[in-house]
Amino acid sequence: MVQAIWKGTVIAQSANTVVIENNHYFPPGDVKREFFKPSSTTTVCPWKGTAHYQSIVVDGVENTDAAWYYPDPKNAADAIRGRIAFWKGVTVS
Repeated sequence: MVQAIWKGTVIAQSANTVVIENNHYFPPGDVKREFFKPSSTTTVCPWKGTAHYQSIVVDGVENTDAAWYYPDPKNAADAIRGRIAFWKGVTVS
């Protein structure tokens, strides 16, 4: 079971992650949505497509743009369509 933890709180947990470029991509149903806040930030990866970001909020503290996902990835990255990955201090193990 892989967990994503920030500020001592499990924000995602799954036995079904997809690992690409050393990042675990969690299925959307295995993410605890109550800790997520929409963001308008996007970035573009040449082979995966446009990433959309979300901020994480735990105990009133916001970690801006600490989660990302590809709602409509390029064909080469279709395995991570809609799945969520983390960075910016989120521990995934």
